[in-house]
Amino acid sequence: MTVPPEELELAAAFPPAERDRWREMVKGVLRKSGAATEDTPLDEIEGLLTRESCDGVPIAALYTRDDAPPGRPGLAPYVREVRPDGEGVAGWDVRQRHAHPDPAVTREAVLADLENGATSVWLGLGDGGLPVTGLSEALRGVLLDLAPVALDAGARTAQAAEAFLSLVTERGNAADASGSLGADPLGLAARTGAPGSLDEAAALAVRCVREVPKVRAVVADGTPYHDAGGGDAEELGAAVAAGVAYLRALTGAGLSVDEAFGQIEFRLAVNADQFSSIAKLRALRRLWARVAEVSGAAEGTAARVHAVTSSAMMTRRDPWVNMLRTTIAAFAAGTGGADAVTVQPFDARLGLPDDFARRIARNTQTLLLEESSLARVVDPAGGSWYAESLTEGVAQAAWARFTEIERAGGLAAALESGIVAERIAATWARRREDIARRKAPLTGVSEFPNLAETLPEREPAPEGRGRGEPRGGLPVVTYAQDFEALRDRSDAHAEATGARPRVFLATLGPIAVHTARASFAANLFQAGGIETVAGAPEEFGTSGTTVACICSSDTVYGEQAAEAARMLRETGAVKVWLAGKGTYEGVDTGVYAGCDAIGVLETTLHDLGVNE
Repeated sequence: MTVPPEELELAAAFPPAERDRWREMVKGVLRKSGAATEDTPLDEIEGLLTRESCDGVPIAALYTRDDAPPGRPGLAPYVREVRPDGEGVAGWDVRQRHAHPDPAVTREAVLADLENGATSVWLGLGDGGLPVTGLSEALRGVLLDLAPVALDAGARTAQAAEAFLSLVTERGNAADASGSLGADPLGLAARTGAPGSLDEAAALAVRCVREVPKVRAVVADGTPYHDAGGGDAEELGAAVAAGVAYLRALTGAGLSVDEAFGQIEFRLAVNADQFSSIAKLRALRRLWARVAEVSGAAEGTAARVHAVTSSAMMTRRDPWVNMLRTTIAAFAAGTGGADAVTVQPFDARLGLPDDFARRIARNTQTLLLEESSLARVVDPAGGSWYAESLTEGVAQAAWARFTEIERAGGLAAALESGIVAERIAATWARRREDIARRKAPLTGVSEFPNLAETLPEREPAPEGRGRGEPRGGLPVVTYAQDFEALRDRSDAHAEATGARPRVFLATLGPIAVHTARASFAANLFQAGGIETVAGAPEEFGTSGTTVACICSSDTVYGEQAAEAARMLRETGAVKVWLAGKGTYEGVDTGVYAGCDAIGVLETTLHDLGVNE
């Protein structure tokens, strides 16, 4: 048997890669597309391919070892996190959320989750969730010394915390009970416009340190900023600013610096943008390690992170695709080193989830942990030059947002002055534009919609979503909202008239010539709930519509588009689109990859008489 050398070079048989050679090859491709010329310097080639995230973080086309900052797993700044557990790496906490207003139903669901893979409970209490008075019944049968309980009660945090602390005292679990009381007065201000009390949160933290040492009192929640359309940098900057404000309040109430750090947990959203979500969790640990360093906290102080799959990415249409979105998000959470992960059920946008949806959400994590062995790998993202560089970029952008908030007087003042809202609104406008142009496609909504789908029926969710009071702070958005609003208009029209709005696809030339663009046009119009029917231009008169879209190749357009448009106009077309680019007599405008799909669909519905 031949023993391989210690330094095994897997690429030894290949010539060394040279960056300038790669640039030359890329330049050749870009010249053909017109993006570069013969005179374009090689050192500018990569800049032509670099794009920016919605936060303004540059994303390059190529990364090398030089792009990865140094760092070792488990050491400061804790970007490369490790969760040691004796012989290996422990899994994360599988934390399922429950907010059904009936305590008996909640109890049954909680016990089912805990018996089948969940390791902790997250309860939404207050308006729109479980009544605070039902907390004891909902947790009957739950072993509080084994299953951590996290509360989320919004404006009723004090009452919920008192009920929980009384419960653990009655059961004799004060020393062993763990979880979180969920005090987040600044998050409440972001959600509702009505801030809670930092003094109240600090008092709860003091009680936890003295009475229930394994329970954290405070959550620095970044999800309100994500749910408002913010990017990773806005979410992180606000969350860290909240954490710093809580540190000040907790130490002011008499806790030591280390005790204060131990009372704070972060909550962040993770979505189907896998690498961005991984980078966000890693970046938070880097930022919080810096805060701990300048605060004089003990060495080894690291952020505890609860990752929740994004509400903004979830869709009402084709909700089954949400299973794919949440799987990617959960993978990103585990890979990024989250301490606790909550996967939202795929039917979350339709109402209260049923048993099947909760089981799928729970099993998503079980598969990642037990079958994919994701938690048995130390720092899965470590060594990815892209992930490492993106982490650094997100951390730098988030620190800039954090310092901007601090200069404004802290998070409470920045929320009141509108600085945070303005930043988030600008980011949401950029993201919304990309979604409208389908540069950020939504499967089942903006791409590959199913107009014949039958949505599962769910019990309506009460208003308030268990977060305390109705919203009056930052807005709540979903990535699919503009397309889903158009689908709603189409549904209402179909219910009122018995037929959906329709566009005629006037196909020119052989099937092989027009199929690609006809499929593209059909996909686009159906994303707005508009049916399509295809045929030759002379069949338009019997199509039952007044809007047409010509579909074929550029060559055929040059020969037949003008005549086809004339024929369509003569038989009643009020609007003639063309699948592709170019100007032709009788054609109003074109639909093409990257066009404003929302604008096209709104115009088409208006032309077809479908009112808002």
